[in-house]
Amino acid sequence: MLNTLLLSKIRKDLLSYADVRQKVIKDSNDGLFHAKRAIFALHRDQVKEAGAKLVEAKKILGAISKTYSKDARALDEGAYKAAIEEYVEAELMYQFVTTGKIGEIKGLKISSESYVAGLTDVPGELYRYAVKAATARDYTTVTKCAEAAEEIIGELIECNLTSYLRNKFDQAKTAVSKIEHVVYELSLRK
Repeated sequence: MLNTLLLSKIRKDLLSYADVRQKVIKDSNDGLFHAKRAIFALHRDQVKEAGAKLVEAKKILGAISKTYSKDARALDEGAYKAAIEEYVEAELMYQFVTTGKIGEIKGLKISSESYVAGLTDVPGELYRYAVKAATARDYTTVTKCAEAAEEIIGELIECNLTSYLRNKFDQAKTAVSKIEHVVYELSLRK
């Protein structure tokens, strides 16, 4: 009655993928860790360290992408997607800190959804960066953070985001409001 040969093939596939999944999760977590450390380094003005952490994260995530390029399940794992998002966020923040601009990420395949998800997290990092700058009375950096965050929101509002990305967009708008408050508070102290 039941096609046991078919179920045997399915079971073998699922069990063999379990090992792949564990490896992807472990390596993705390593990549995520380096991306988070890069952001943390940027907030401490350790740009060189941030760059090194980004190189490590990119190497790990690139290896996952290359190794499992033919296995869509592996690249659809939540841990991998989270690591890519965190990498995008860290890379874009690094671009802002080092060049004052935010743009393309080269050398790693990034989906539109992952890019937008990472980009929506940047205003939160810009807020933290602006608070640190405000504490040092660095009005120029605070203003640049506010302008960049507003520009991000202005562009993302045109994307008609839904679901997960819409929630992240709403969080980004909250971060922009917080930066605006920092700018306002600074204007009162000038």
